[in-house]
Order: sequence, then structure tokens, then C-alpha cells
Amino acid sequence: MRLNIKALSFAAGLLWGGAMLVVAWANLMWPDYGRAFLDLCASIYPGYQPGGGAGSVVSGTLYALVDGAIGGAVFAWLYNLIAR
Repeated sequence: MRLNIKALSFAAGLLWGGAMLVVAWANLMWPDYGRAFLDLCASIYPGYQPGGGAGSVVSGTLYALVDGAIGGAVFAWLYNLIAR
């Protein structure tokens, strides 16, 4: 069985971007929520700052969408390579 690289890339991007969006948005409402996770994301994604406002949430979400898509594509590609 082979994985569809485009489909897994799209799904992983949406999942990771959605998770980042929800946690960052919740952090704006409750400043202590997900702080450790968002601090970790801030160390990886340049320009993202936890609690930095709506612009920061959007930039973090976009970074996470791209990051998740790349990670999903690499995972599917490696899986297909090893599964041969």
C-alpha cells in the first residue's frame, strides 16, 4: 500500500495549522493557556510571538500550515520509499 503524498501533505498541514490556530487563539483569551507549546513554536517560527495579537496568530498559523505540509510530504515519501 502506498500513501498519496499530496493528500497526506494537505491533511498534515491542515491539522498542524489548525492546532496552532486554536491554541494561539485560546492563548489570547486566557494568557496562560498553551504557553509552553507556544514558546516552543516561537523558538522555531521567526516573527511569531505568543500573545502578540491577531497578526502573530495569523503568522504562526501560516508557518504551521507550511511546516505541517512539508512534514506530511516527507513522511509519505519516506513511507513509500521504505514500503517498496
